[in-house]
Order: sequence, then C-alpha cells, then structure tokens
Amino acid sequence: MDEPLDVVVIGGGQAGLACAYFLRRAGLRFTILDGEQSPGGAWLHAWDSLRLFSPAQWSSLPGWPMPASPDGYPQRDAVIDYLARYEARYGFAVERPVEVEALTRDGAGFSIATSTGTRRARVVVSATGTWRHPFWPDYPDQALFAGRQIHSADYRTPGAFAGQRVLVVGGGNSGAQILAEVSRLAETTWVTATPPSFLPDEVDGRVLFERATARWQAAQEGRTIDMPVGGFGDVVMVPPVREARERGVLHAVAPFIRFTPNGVIWRDGTRAPVDAVIWCTGFRPALSHLAGLGVVGEDGRVVTNGTRSVEEPGLWLVGYGDWTGAASATLIGVMRTARSTVAEIAVALG
Repeated sequence: MDEPLDVVVIGGGQAGLACAYFLRRAGLRFTILDGEQSPGGAWLHAWDSLRLFSPAQWSSLPGWPMPASPDGYPQRDAVIDYLARYEARYGFAVERPVEVEALTRDGAGFSIATSTGTRRARVVVSATGTWRHPFWPDYPDQALFAGRQIHSADYRTPGAFAGQRVLVVGGGNSGAQILAEVSRLAETTWVTATPPSFLPDEVDGRVLFERATARWQAAQEGRTIDMPVGGFGDVVMVPPVREARERGVLHAVAPFIRFTPNGVIWRDGTRAPVDAVIWCTGFRPALSHLAGLGVVGEDGRVVTNGTRSVEEPGLWLVGYGDWTGAASATLIGVMRTARSTVAEIAVALG
C-alpha cells in the first residue's frame, strides 16, 4: 500500500480548514475528507436568512479576514462564499464528496474506510462538527401528532408555514432568528425551557468572544475574574430579532407537557391546536465514524486532554464547542484550538 499520510482531517468546514492552515505551515502531508458536494461545511445547510452575530472581522479564519458585510452581520451565503474562497486561496487538498465510514487502528497509524476507498494516516483529526446529529427532545405522545415537525437543521424559509399555527421550540439564537421571520407569516408561539436571555443591543459576538477569551486565560492562570454574564447561548439582538421585539412577538412561554393528534396540552391543562413544530433544540457531536475505535462514551463525547483523545492518542477532535476548546465551534474561536492541535501533532510525529 502507499505510504500513509501524516494527517487525515475528517470534515471540510471551518474547523477542518483552520487545521489545514496550520498543517500547511507545519509542513505536514495531509488531506481533508469532506462529505459535502461543495465548500461551506454546515453553513450549506443553514436557513437562507441566517445571520452571524459577529461582524465579519470577528468571524474570520486564520490568515485571511472575511470581507466586511454592508449591514454589519454577514449572512449565510457570504459565509459560504468566504469559506470557498479561503479553501481555494490556500489550495488545500480537499476530497469531496467522501463519506468516512469507519476508522480502525493500522499498526502505528489508522486505516480510514470511506465511500471512495481506504486512506491511511499516521494521525487523524476529526472536525465533523454537529450538524449531522440534530437533537430532538422526546415528549409524551409525540408520535401521535399529525402536524409537521422539522428541526432547524432542515429549516430553510418561512413560506411553507404561512397562515399556520407554529410552535418554535428552543431559546437560543436559532430559535430567536427563526421565530422572527416565521412570525411575519404565521401565528407563532415561542417555547423555551427557561426564559431566554437577551443581550444588550450593543453586545454582539465580538464582545462574547472577548469575554470567553478572558475567562479562558484566567482559568489557565488559576485566576477568577469578575465579568458581565453573557455566553454564546444568549440571544444576540441582530436586526431581525430587534425588529421582532418591536413587533411585540419576542416573548416565550414554558414548555407544554404532551402532544395530542392535532396540537399540544399546556401545563395548566389547556389544549391548543398546532399545525407545525420547528425544533431549534441544538445538536450533538457527529461522531459515528469513530464508533469502531471504542472511544465515544455514553454521553456522545470522547474523553480528551485538550483536543487529544485520552484513550486513542493518535486522534484529535477540533471544533465541537467548549468540550474541545473555548468558543471552538465559532469561526474565529476555532483558530486557537486548531493552532494548538497542530503544534501537538507536529511534536507527536517528530
């Protein structure tokens, strides 16, 4: 068989590209295996009007800034275009569409079984993100509900819900942004497990990243710092969400207790007819390709020291959120963990 590569990166989205930038600088031989048909990663599947909650200059990958957006907050298509041009700019070796089916140990390295054949590598970086593993809550009698249920992973535009009675479930930024546009065409109810946390209008993703960085630095130094509350799960008041607030629709209610064939039952026993439910309930790490290594725990995660698997030291995981690095599921935040990961890989490979 051919000599194995130094590194195979699984996933060609923002985390995979950030790793590729530093792998290139380290002089390592690598390829990226991407399951998508074209560049863009998970952004290809986001709803059409999705906006970042950080300005472009605070949403950039290492080495090349994202072009500024005319209205401050780049939309989905601008992010996809940036990722495609970033990939082309650096001429990264990206193989697509390639589905990774399984990883197995192969001597001192790995054998990677894919839809287009087997690859071999000394080490592997998993950068598959979460989009392929949406989380659906389990409610009593959910299977009896005759209306439409859709996860935000598959939501695109509000037109299909015009004139309907719609529950938008989930209190984060996706719930707020989808509620904002669906409520223009439909009778909407926003359902959240806890009251949503709204950030001040002047606070955006840039400020949140600065706070996350300060907290991370303090933790590394064994310090505690007094800082305003605010995290990446809080609702950022991007223009569509502010407009929804002005229309008086940006308010939430506590969850219902069960489904009926044509609606839901609320906690006080009242019944409400419902035509559709949009689940904005988040995602879990997409790690099915690692099942054969036996490193994925019951919680769906891999035990890591930083980004390196404890049980399988030839495996690194990048871009899955705070579990593998503070803010690492964000465009700008993944740079720090990608850089440290590649530095560790270079040392491990000698």
